[in-house]
Amino acid sequence: MEIYKNIIHYPSLRTMLMVERILKEADTLIDREELKRRLPLKIMHQTLNVILKYLEDKGLIIDSHKGILWIYNPSPKLKKALEKSREI
Repeated sequence: MEIYKNIIHYPSLRTMLMVERILKEADTLIDREELKRRLPLKIMHQTLNVILKYLEDKGLIIDSHKGILWIYNPSPKLKKALEKSREI
């Protein structure tokens, strides 16, 4: 993956978990600047991009030009409903 080739600083697990928690708790779309404001510590822009790319690759978030949204839902009921549904 292109983004992972020239990384100056990899995020720590603590930083990854903080970003994940803030995105999970957000009521609606959140932009990068708001995400940085809500973090209890400063984070480099490149480091944040690495975290967001990782979360997006894992299917946990959607990162668009309008903002970032947590989409992962581990609900067994939702999983069962999606398995029974059909694609139109």
